[in-house]
Amino acid sequence: QLQASGGGSVQAGGSLRLSCATSGRSFSFYVMGWFRQVPGKEREFVSSISWSGDKTYYADSVKGRFTISRDNAKNMVYLQMNSLKPEDTAVYYCAAERIHTTDPYQYDYWGQGTQVTVSS
Repeated sequence: QLQASGGGSVQAGGSLRLSCATSGRSFSFYVMGWFRQVPGKEREFVSSISWSGDKTYYADSVKGRFTISRDNAKNMVYLQMNSLKPEDTAVYYCAAERIHTTDPYQYDYWGQGTQVTVSS
């Protein structure tokens, strides 16, 4: 099971850190990803990290502003979001998959989502 948290409301330029707690099974050897979705749009890839943490991937829209990390000992994945923009407003989901992909349909395990709202 995956549990995302840390969302909230911030002004443009602010920061938030999302957390994803894993439980029930070991996701230590899974790729962990963050996705986001706004009403009426497809779920889109934000970032992902390899199981060892040595490879990270970002959507162009968040590159340089967001940082993904993981702590396998604590079963946690994080998404540090800086310089937030109104267009970052969405529900953010964490997900797990054995092989890296940016396609949300390939991910087998999903958290429940946490709302991020950025006001201008």
